Amino acid sequence: MAEVADPRRPISQPGTFSRILTALAQALKWLLVSLLFSIVIEWLGMMFWWEEQGLAHSRQMLRAELGYLGKDFQRSMLTSDPLRFAQDVSGHFYHVLFELTRFVDFIEWVTPAPRAGEEGFRITLHHAYRPIAVFVISAMQMTQVFAVRLSILTLATPVFGLFALVALVDGLVRRDLRRWGGGRESSFVYHYAKKAALPLVVIAWVLYLALPFSLHPSWVILPFAIGFGLTVTVTASTFKKYL
Repeated sequence: MAEVADPRRPISQPGTFSRILTALAQALKWLLVSLLFSIVIEWLGMMFWWEEQGLAHSRQMLRAELGYLGKDFQRSMLTSDPLRFAQDVSGHFYHVLFELTRFVDFIEWVTPAPRAGEEGFRITLHHAYRPIAVFVISAMQMTQVFAVRLSILTLATPVFGLFALVALVDGLVRRDLRRWGGGRESSFVYHYAKKAALPLVVIAWVLYLALPFSLHPSWVILPFAIGFGLTVTVTASTFKKYL
């Protein structure tokens, strides 16, 4: 006979370490989804939208992303040389994903045309690889674009913190005015504004990382930072008057 759960027994809550691991796993999941989505969109574009550009499209995207850093983001709170930081991150991605795994060596081995009289499994792999060679190389280039964009978002993280700080001060002032003026509370607005804050940051990261074309980071980061600040303001201003 199945045991009946005791309603008086307290429900165990996950600990701090478990929550941190869960948050890291969720972050890695969304980063991986963004990378795969950007690669798939690039492949579809090579087949339907920018057929003439081919591999040049992802290569131009990489140059454009680095150009934004070199031209408009020459200083950062996290590093004195944002361009060098992004290049190092991109280089580490390439080294870990393609050099340490010997994937580059495999491509160099399978790419050359078979020699006269050559036999073996390499010939079969060569014929299988030739039709998809441009897609494989474009995926490698999009991974570098992803790494550069990830660097840009990392360097832009203090922007969200700055907007949140200003919004928090503004929200607490509004809360005090509401408290001393006898204003009404709205737990509905408070809870929904609180829940919307983190998804705005996640959407900003996922959207920018998965964009199939080059776009100045300010056009993505600033609108979401403003939205994040508004949610912080609303959350702080609608916080209950009496603790």
